[in-house]
Amino acid sequence: MNTLIWILIFVGTFLFMEFMAWFTHKYIMHGFLWSLHRDHHHKDHDSWFERNDAFFIFYAIVSMSLFYSGANGFWYGWPLGFGILAYGIAYFFVHDIFIHQRFKFFRNANNWYAKGVRRAHKIHHKHLGKNDGECFGMLFVPFKYFKKG
Repeated sequence: MNTLIWILIFVGTFLFMEFMAWFTHKYIMHGFLWSLHRDHHHKDHDSWFERNDAFFIFYAIVSMSLFYSGANGFWYGWPLGFGILAYGIAYFFVHDIFIHQRFKFFRNANNWYAKGVRRAHKIHHKHLGKNDGECFGMLFVPFKYFKKG
């Protein structure tokens, strides 16, 4: 029974992180911390790193703190921490590698899902300012972006 609960917590955390990414992106990154996220929309820097990368550090600290709590008796910390870590890895592969090509992998991915996610993110970056944006999620985007066209 504990294994099933562990798996459910892990999967639930992973799915909840998509909501957290959407919420953080829309209301924090495009809100009061736009100063950190702005360089992701405006490529006015020569560095491979962006100030926007600081958001990764926040979620890494949360995940590591949950691992620490799991090692100290709060066993729910393990599946929670791994769910956040798994989402972070998925986000890194989809957003940084696949969409923005920070590493030159998955350049030829051209299936239905890949096209839809790429299209949605392109629309998101169409708005250079912090207002009037759309498509703040990453792994689950509106179905309209999956339509052929």
